[in-house]
Amino acid sequence: MSSSPETKEMKKTSAASSIDYIDEKTKQVLQFIEEVTTKADEIQNQVLAEILSCNSQAEYLQRHGLNGCTDPDTFKKVVPVTSYENLKPDIDRLVANGNNSPVLCAQRISQFMLSSGTSSGAMKLIPSTEEQAERSWYLWSLIPPVVNQHIPGLNEGKAMQLFFVVAHITTPGGIVASPVSTSFNKSSKFKNLFTNIDPYRNYTSPLETIHCEDSHQSMYSQLLCGLYQNEQVLRLGCSFGTGFIQAIKFLQEHWRHFCDDIRNGTIEVDHAKITDPSVRNAVMRVLVKPNPELADFIEDECSRDESWKGIVSRLWPNAKCVDTVVSGTMSHHISTIEFYTNGLPIVSTLYACSECFLGINLNPPSKPREVCYTLIPTMAYFEFLPMFEEEDHRNQEREQRRQELVSLVDVKLGQEYELVITNYAGLYRYRVGDVLRVEGFKNNAPQFRFIRRNNEVLSIDLDKTNEVELQNAVTNAAEHLADKLNVSLVEYTSFADTSTHPGHYVIYWELQRSDSNASAILLVMEECCLIMEESLGAKYRQLRADKNIIGPLEIKIVETGTFQTLMDHARDNGSSIGQYKTPRSFKSGPVLKLLNSKVRSNYFSQQCPRP
Repeated sequence: MSSSPETKEMKKTSAASSIDYIDEKTKQVLQFIEEVTTKADEIQNQVLAEILSCNSQAEYLQRHGLNGCTDPDTFKKVVPVTSYENLKPDIDRLVANGNNSPVLCAQRISQFMLSSGTSSGAMKLIPSTEEQAERSWYLWSLIPPVVNQHIPGLNEGKAMQLFFVVAHITTPGGIVASPVSTSFNKSSKFKNLFTNIDPYRNYTSPLETIHCEDSHQSMYSQLLCGLYQNEQVLRLGCSFGTGFIQAIKFLQEHWRHFCDDIRNGTIEVDHAKITDPSVRNAVMRVLVKPNPELADFIEDECSRDESWKGIVSRLWPNAKCVDTVVSGTMSHHISTIEFYTNGLPIVSTLYACSECFLGINLNPPSKPREVCYTLIPTMAYFEFLPMFEEEDHRNQEREQRRQELVSLVDVKLGQEYELVITNYAGLYRYRVGDVLRVEGFKNNAPQFRFIRRNNEVLSIDLDKTNEVELQNAVTNAAEHLADKLNVSLVEYTSFADTSTHPGHYVIYWELQRSDSNASAILLVMEECCLIMEESLGAKYRQLRADKNIIGPLEIKIVETGTFQTLMDHARDNGSSIGQYKTPRSFKSGPVLKLLNSKVRSNYFSQQCPRP
């Protein structure tokens, strides 16, 4: 959707007048965003031409007959839309042989980014280059000027932003592989933030505490430093809402130890278990002296209310916002974060994935469920696969249209698309798997809301239940549970059990402890099962009620701490706490066995849903 010339001119004039009174760096960033979003189509064509020209000798492009051509129409005609599974043979060659030949791109592969792989158990190795990393850093540098326009004063204090790393691996071909968060936090540019202080990124955590690969020592030391500097903290956060809640739970478990350490101005090894000398020394540079007054304050606040309502805003009284991502099915955590923070604004600034840093939120104060990201046209070449309703897929013409990708400036307001990228590191017309909805435009660049991953999480027969449908069903049932028993849902996941006849959906719930009697729980949980079934799609209900192809939905209640155990399992297998997202479904394997070992009770739907 293009703006009229008059509208464009008005926007430019407005932007120019609004940035006359701000610092030069902010002015440059806002002018850059204004320019690239106005010239989005032109810049996208330039980006594609640059990628194809630089990588003209890549085996992948030559294999598909591109032969140095940079014409967009030819590119789209000869290069197929692809996925990780299609590229895996080429990536396996890089894993085994390193950079001995330009398999995917002409530039040297500097590292592999490890995707989380939490649901399948198999991590993906995404190739990256130094140029790709530079672009990611540049996008990250755009965030402070944008946020400061909406939440002023953040440069005048500190940020308690929690970062975590894991040990990297080295492939047989000699290329380092690690999660994108680890790669980012261990980079030289990130290290420079601690020698050349950026006012917006003046962190309470010393670098040594961030680089500690032991998650307990890292979490303990970062929280201790954040508490000691509590009055200076203006911004708190973690990459994802899952990690932020994990930090609150860790605080609940260890707050008495934090009080002791702050009161005495030292770290007690017995309870803190800080055995890394570099971490200990770094923390001691922060704990310059005992502070019994602060220790008493923390003790009073943590012991005052068993529910811990508002604990974050009470312990960090000057905090203005929480910086974390809670989009898609992570929106399940919004109410929990708001409970602990007394409704502090949740700011989600960055849209990124292992394949590419993609866009930023130009309206940071927006409500968490309304967050939109503007894809920055210089980051990659963007295309979009239209998403249609299941009924439309039966129509051959519709299906053919679905395979016709749409360019960045040609997407339609309100339409959902799967994101397809061509980046500088050898991914061409690559299906990222994210489903985005167009919510508006910044000049000629669309603004997207993240909806879900484009994969069904549950399927028995012809039914295809995606993350959003499952989330809605769980939300409806959880609200009924809270209303009837005053019990909250902590976390959930699912499994399509085809070992039974007929197969059925299994939903794993971790709940807050309930004092209700067993008969009351049985009745309410059976009602919750039916509510979930009533909330699922028409195809599910038809196969369940009319054709008896799907059996009654089952909810399994797991013991307290089960999802923490799942996170620990993922961490032990290479995932970072900061990058971890609770999978909404599991396949068969050791994680499923672990889940089932934690089941304490189970309930089935006693009625069929309305078809």
